[in-house]
Amino acid sequence: MNKTLISTLILVITLCVNANAQGLLQEKNKFTHQDTLRGSITPEREWWDLTYYHLDIKVNPETKTIAGKNTIQYTVLKPNQVLQIDLQEPLVLTKVTQNDKALEIKHDGNAHFVTLKDQQNIGETNSVIAYYEGKPREAIRAPWDGGISWKKDNNGNHFIASSCQGLGASVWWPNKDHMYDEVDSMDISVTVPKGLMNVSNGRLKSVIDNKDETITTNWHVANPINNYGVNINIGNYVNFSEVYKGEKGDLDMNYFVLKENLEKAKAHFKDAPKMMKAFEHWFGPYPFYEDSFKLVEVPYLGMEHQSSVTYGNKYMNGYLGDDLSGTGWGLKFDFIIIHESGHEWFANNITNIDIADMWIHESFTSYSENLFLDYYYGKEAAAEYVIGKRKNIRNDRPLIGQYNVNNEGSGDMYYKGENMLHTLRQLVNDDEKWRQILRTLNSKFYHQTVTTQQIEDCLTEASDLDLKGFFNQYLRTTKIPAFEYKVYKREIKFNWNHVVDNFNMPIEVLVNGKSFTITPSDKEVKSLKFDSDINTFEVDKDYYINSYRVK
Repeated sequence: MNKTLISTLILVITLCVNANAQGLLQEKNKFTHQDTLRGSITPEREWWDLTYYHLDIKVNPETKTIAGKNTIQYTVLKPNQVLQIDLQEPLVLTKVTQNDKALEIKHDGNAHFVTLKDQQNIGETNSVIAYYEGKPREAIRAPWDGGISWKKDNNGNHFIASSCQGLGASVWWPNKDHMYDEVDSMDISVTVPKGLMNVSNGRLKSVIDNKDETITTNWHVANPINNYGVNINIGNYVNFSEVYKGEKGDLDMNYFVLKENLEKAKAHFKDAPKMMKAFEHWFGPYPFYEDSFKLVEVPYLGMEHQSSVTYGNKYMNGYLGDDLSGTGWGLKFDFIIIHESGHEWFANNITNIDIADMWIHESFTSYSENLFLDYYYGKEAAAEYVIGKRKNIRNDRPLIGQYNVNNEGSGDMYYKGENMLHTLRQLVNDDEKWRQILRTLNSKFYHQTVTTQQIEDCLTEASDLDLKGFFNQYLRTTKIPAFEYKVYKREIKFNWNHVVDNFNMPIEVLVNGKSFTITPSDKEVKSLKFDSDINTFEVDKDYYINSYRVK
């Protein structure tokens, strides 16, 4: 294969990975009324707190339709009589009831405003039932163009799955479709034709054999779950399992794959317990012991659905057999198993309130690949891997998007984000302290939704470093810090350029093979003098900066 073709393929793969949420590659500067309804905490959302869902649906593969209902239970936080439910066209919200009373619905695109008849008293727990039906949006290129994938396996059996990050869970079921409010627990009942099985989040509680050539699988999710983390996966599945001895005791690890891939999966999915061991070391206990851990084969690449991680990497190491770093280290593990499972800690345990802060999900999770390598192959291998992925950074937009309009930041939240964290590890300069910082994040924000500021404050406090300029530089600008230096016979002069105010980041340099920590400034040129001649000078590659020797 010629070098031009190889480069083209790597670029395509990079774009795909950078687009791991729907719409990520599409820079958007103008926002609509629908964007605001979808992306903001509207008055019709903020007055009620989600406590429980029961999604009860029937999926008809032949007609590519879904019909059913969602029971939405909530606690009243403040007086209001209008409740917003989200459901995207072409699905139709046919009826909403409360206490057996049909309610008036005002439809505004994908947002539906329901006027409640009964008085909503603060502190009360109430519920509504939302009925819907129709043909949901079909995923054209899942998971990047989300919806429902209606496929068939090699034996002609239906093979169906949902994927909806960014696009929103309301593309296939009615819910409160905003990240800030996670439902406390959930039941998922899915009826499918006999011969097929649905696998969803949490634990399988029962399988009911109906009298009309269908079966109903009932799943229960005991932990809080974000909307896009809810999924359906329908196929001719077989199952195998193991028990992992983890930090919180026995963890059930279940694997659902197509029958034809059973033996292949038994060998290949050995990366899953390896992942669990490494990530519990770095991040703390798996956050959803009560709901088990699952890998589920699907007809698309994969996604981080909570306790039901979907897998479609064709039983290959790397990203569909390729190493995104170009170093060889990316072929030591299955990218989808490691990356998507890393999201159990960053996305599913710690979840952004607004999708503008999605860097919290993707930067830490991309960095988790590095930590997996660190655990099994050592620090130098991990550093080579993360540094190798810098070639994919575009610096087109800041990592943080626009708030309240369902807008993600740059796809650089993957590669630039992980290199930002790799740089931060150098500043902490204590590997055990760094590990405890990552564990602190997951314990402090356990099962919570958070803002960028909360993450910044926690990292600042736990590291005991002044990181304001650091985060402003890497999260809010596209500028790469420029380290400029001159080397004289026995003196080095240096300074920062292209940096924000208060950017006071120290870096390590090697002079004649000996390491020195220096703190450049953009306000003045500093110098470092030596007693002997300077023969060699290098800047530590672990820092994500540009360095220029000035003549």
